[in-house]
Amino acid sequence: MPVKADNVILLHGLARTGKSMAELQRALENEGYCVTNVDYESRAGDVATLAVEAIKPALLACPAAPRIHFVTHSLGGILVRQYLAHHEIDNLGRVVMLGPPNKGSEVVDTLRDVPGFHFINGDAGLELGTGEASLPNQLGKANFDLGIIAGTSSVNLILSTMIPGTDDGKVSVESTRLEGMNDHIEMDATHTFMMNNDAVIEQVIHYLNTGSFKRSN
Repeated sequence: MPVKADNVILLHGLARTGKSMAELQRALENEGYCVTNVDYESRAGDVATLAVEAIKPALLACPAAPRIHFVTHSLGGILVRQYLAHHEIDNLGRVVMLGPPNKGSEVVDTLRDVPGFHFINGDAGLELGTGEASLPNQLGKANFDLGIIAGTSSVNLILSTMIPGTDDGKVSVESTRLEGMNDHIEMDATHTFMMNNDAVIEQVIHYLNTGSFKRSN
């Protein structure tokens, strides 16, 4: 198998750690990618702060390579959007987002004022509502090569009652979409575990390799 010189930066979701992306990291390394699995404290600041604190050191840690790709889960995708809205990455390659709340989440709208929500989800969590003034809805369209995987299964039926349409237990399929995206695919996966789903991992690798998701003929 030919070794790819490209780097991949992994960004986990809200209230998770880099360990949640470990299986995806192994799969990408087996494909020959040089992987930086960022372990950032997602509850320690707002999105603007987290984006710089997580992404800037990761970029510096990457060895010289033709391209740097990103694979993100949930909040990690919003960090990439925030960073790219204010910074350029000259050798930016492709971005794959798993379950990103690109238009926010109704779960945040409903639970933001519930005692303990801020403690569990931090400042960044409070910014992920669906209102026009919410941070995800202020970041604009994608002006980079973006593929999005949306989950269609839920293990949290209570949260799913707060979300219109098909959802993954945290984010609706519709909310994952972003103007300017290159490709979008729905998969039988849950928000919490989609980064460990073998079929999802296969699609991530396919997109990084080809710039599109794999579909049955």
